[in-house]
Amino acid sequence: MVNKPTNGPALHKVIMVGSGGVGKSALTLQFMYDEFVEDYEPTKADSYRKKVVLDGEEVQIDILDTAGQEDYAAIRDNYFRSGEGFLCVFSITDDESFQATQEFREQILRVKNDENIPFLLVGNKCDLNSRRKVPLAECQSRAQAWGVPYVETSAKTRECVDKVFFDLMREIRSRKTETKQEAQKKPSKKRKLKCTII
Repeated sequence: MVNKPTNGPALHKVIMVGSGGVGKSALTLQFMYDEFVEDYEPTKADSYRKKVVLDGEEVQIDILDTAGQEDYAAIRDNYFRSGEGFLCVFSITDDESFQATQEFREQILRVKNDENIPFLLVGNKCDLNSRRKVPLAECQSRAQAWGVPYVETSAKTRECVDKVFFDLMREIRSRKTETKQEAQKKPSKKRKLKCTII
């Protein structure tokens, strides 16, 4: 039996990372509002929140759509600290954006100091397969090396858009459950329980 939290639905914090122009905002907006935005102003960083039903349970997803630009590196570290799971997005039509995922992954691991952080590698723009620059096998082998799932999406046709967000939320949820179980095994110093000495 799962104890329902009394303070409303669980909140899962998802961070979108990847180079500029790979479609992070387009994926986020497609998931949030079911619309495809072709010309999107480069993002500084936008935060979105939505209630969704995950495997029969109402949860909230909080999506932070980060800027791909390098000049926000210090701010990005702060974003990474606050995230519980990451969608690392590149465009299958842009090899440079695929190469950049390595750096994003390393930054996240450095900031989180955790190899098993919920993380999905996402190849966007799969509707442009004829212009593919990154071979599927290469994408899959990188995901395998990292021990993370690889999914191809299209913000335009909505292919697998919901899947990546829901898969990541499942990873975050199971991670939280594990952490909670571990915390219950050992007494936690964080609990602010007032005890009365009798």
